[in-house]
Amino acid sequence: MSVLLYYTPAKFMKPSIHPEYFPQAKVICACGEEYEVGSTKEEVHVELCSHCHPFFTGKQKLVDTARRVEKFHERAAKKETTAHRGGKKRKLQKRAARKEAARATKEEAAEKKSEK
Repeated sequence: MSVLLYYTPAKFMKPSIHPEYFPQAKVICACGEEYEVGSTKEEVHVELCSHCHPFFTGKQKLVDTARRVEKFHERAAKKETTAHRGGKKRKLQKRAARKEAARATKEEAAEKKSEK
């Protein structure tokens, strides 16, 4: 046997400290849809409801004012086209080649000086 208990706010709340509760308050949307809910206001006016909100109707559009999606795709395409630079090993090889080239130019300069 099941027992149904109904919640009545007046039964469990202290008197004279809470606002008046309207169990059949109307919620009126800008689209014209009306709902009945429990509230402390008799009428509540809203701009969007589940009847007209794009998320619930399936007509949601992505508005990208800052071109974020396009910028992301451009960066991703740029990464794919650029070759992998190498890393630490490649960097050390370049540094060694520069040092060798600098050493060779110093030796050539010293040879020219000694020839004079």
